[in-house]
Amino acid sequence: MSDNELSSGSKSIGISRRAAIKKTVNAGLAAGAVASAPGWVLPALAQGEELVPFSDMPEEYSRPPARPGGTHFLDTRLISSDSFYTDNRDFYVVQHYGQPELDLSNYRLQITGLVDNTIEYSLADLQAMPQFDLDAGFECGGNRPLGIFQGLVGNANWRGVRLSDILEAAGIQPEGKEIVFFGGDVGVEEIRETEVEQAFARSLPVADAMRDVNMLALQMNGEALPQGHGRPVRLLIPGFYGVANVKWLTQIHVQDRRYMGRFMGRDYVTLKKERVGDQERWVENSVTRINLKSAIVRVSRMADEFTITGFVLNDGTPLESVEVKIDDGPWQRAEIDPRSSQYSWKLFSMPWINPGAGEHTIVSRVTDVNGNVQPTRSQLPEKVSRWENFGQMPRTLTIG
Repeated sequence: MSDNELSSGSKSIGISRRAAIKKTVNAGLAAGAVASAPGWVLPALAQGEELVPFSDMPEEYSRPPARPGGTHFLDTRLISSDSFYTDNRDFYVVQHYGQPELDLSNYRLQITGLVDNTIEYSLADLQAMPQFDLDAGFECGGNRPLGIFQGLVGNANWRGVRLSDILEAAGIQPEGKEIVFFGGDVGVEEIRETEVEQAFARSLPVADAMRDVNMLALQMNGEALPQGHGRPVRLLIPGFYGVANVKWLTQIHVQDRRYMGRFMGRDYVTLKKERVGDQERWVENSVTRINLKSAIVRVSRMADEFTITGFVLNDGTPLESVEVKIDDGPWQRAEIDPRSSQYSWKLFSMPWINPGAGEHTIVSRVTDVNGNVQPTRSQLPEKVSRWENFGQMPRTLTIG
């Protein structure tokens, strides 16, 4: 049994592990990282430790507190070795049709379309099914370095039902090619001068949907799924951008064609130049798997000792290395947090030995086992959409 998977015979282990996660998260809050506090609150610092401010951030940088129904992003300077799991109240939130409050007593999840058995599950039905735990981190497809400084990001421990168990119980018919996941959040769209009501929805090919790591999540960091994160059930597709993880899940539908709703065919679509044969063309792709990415988010100082900290996100491909370059020096290998798992974020740190006084530029890059290296921004393909920002992100700061 892996660290991230719990069988029915390991219930006591699961409870103690979730209690430890909850304790870790609450400890971070007690130290000051409370999202609902007014203005910005200093991250948890050890006695005598201080943050070295980035000169590429406003001197009085702050982010608004988390509010129901609003977008919320993490102050990435809060990320440290003590915050491997992002507190539920500070995990980033993006929604497109508000935050519906589903009636839990009458909640139903429908499995429809090209299946042998049309099934309807109550919340109690799902809670009674075999469940497993998984650490997974992800970011919004529109996360970016400017303004929010990579703040649309988070990492949590999730617990729920395997999606594949649900799909196997329904029995996907041979004609079924695409699986659509509908949320309970509904809005009105104007399409060709006609107003139509649409639910938020995303889809996956059958092969992607049947991965055994995909989950119908019922818990987050040892607690019932919070309202802003999709209560009572959200989809979790590890290794994919946040948009794939449909919240307030109410229907799973199997069909024989590609789903072309707004958030698959018109929005969350990256438009970039690619070589198609011997031609250079503008190509549109739905935002799906997380691109290989690292970002430096924090530099701290304890007396004369400096530490550089950052995170890595990707699609779950094993990593070869994370490296940091200071000014025009060589790439130096950073240490990856040993708690990192396949789909969690990978926190990394590196001591900065005897930095000289004055302005410095630091940057990170990550390489996976297949030899893929995080590109510089100039190496990224030309694109006109705001999605998938994964180039190297240089940071500047001054040592006094």
